[in-house]
Amino acid sequence: MQKVMIIGCPGSGKSTFARRLRDLTGLPLYYLDMLWHKPDRTNITKEEFDARLIEITGRDRWIIDGNYRRTLRVRMEQCDTVFLLDYPLELCLTGAQARIGTKREDMPWTETEFDGEFRQWIEDFPKDQLPEIYQLLEEYRDRRTIVIFRSREESDTYLRKLSENQGG
Repeated sequence: MQKVMIIGCPGSGKSTFARRLRDLTGLPLYYLDMLWHKPDRTNITKEEFDARLIEITGRDRWIIDGNYRRTLRVRMEQCDTVFLLDYPLELCLTGAQARIGTKREDMPWTETEFDGEFRQWIEDFPKDQLPEIYQLLEEYRDRRTIVIFRSREESDTYLRKLSENQGG
């Protein structure tokens, strides 16, 4: 496990899982939200984003946290391991709501409200994005390690076992 993708619905805890995995493995962690968003809530261009992403995925070791559907295949081509956090919708909505007002290392600003458009995007994620994600995972299932978690307990157990195997 040297090149890792972490994907899943917003609010599922991708960034928390990514930080814990980074702390256990020592792999460098990159947040797609930090690449795409500027602190003033604007974005870099798609061309700049793609160039940065290609530069990161060309490295020997990394964890990349985030969906960014348009770039899933680019990352899938380069990774050796994928973690999908496929948690119940209510858990993701609660997770997204809970982080409002919290300064985070995975976002260049502090969210001050649970935006209605963002909430709708989360609600639509299971039908709009998950089928495409599962189709992509199926294409790569024989060439990549793919781990799907359906609950936080499953991901916590995985990380605990990883820590124990590393003598931590």
